[in-house]
Amino acid sequence: VQLVESGGGLVQPGGSLRLSCAASGFTFSASAMSWHRRVRGKGLEWVSGIARDGTTYDAHTVKGRFTVSRDNAKNTLYLQMNSLKPEDTAVYYCALGEPYRDVTGSLAFRADYRGQGTQVTVSS
Repeated sequence: VQLVESGGGLVQPGGSLRLSCAASGFTFSASAMSWHRRVRGKGLEWVSGIARDGTTYDAHTVKGRFTVSRDNAKNTLYLQMNSLKPEDTAVYYCALGEPYRDVTGSLAFRADYRGQGTQVTVSS
């Protein structure tokens, strides 16, 4: 499994970025995929995911601002991020893994495999 993220950078609050993840080494079209992020000094946080059937899910912190999508012909996962806030600053990771319910009953996606990450910095 190989996952390579790109598209991170510095953006002003309210701005937009689109992250990409090139996937290889597994059957991308038959796999649930997701995006996670790690804020400096904190744990890995699930952000957005897309199930095998194309259904998308978002964490409440990004709902309405972030959109996950996939191009199975290109084996590529995307994350369109709009209305970015300083608290979105983090390293963003693409991940392979199935959705599950955590102990509170909330849906999240596993990160069984993930890429090296791409830094997103939201600052004026």
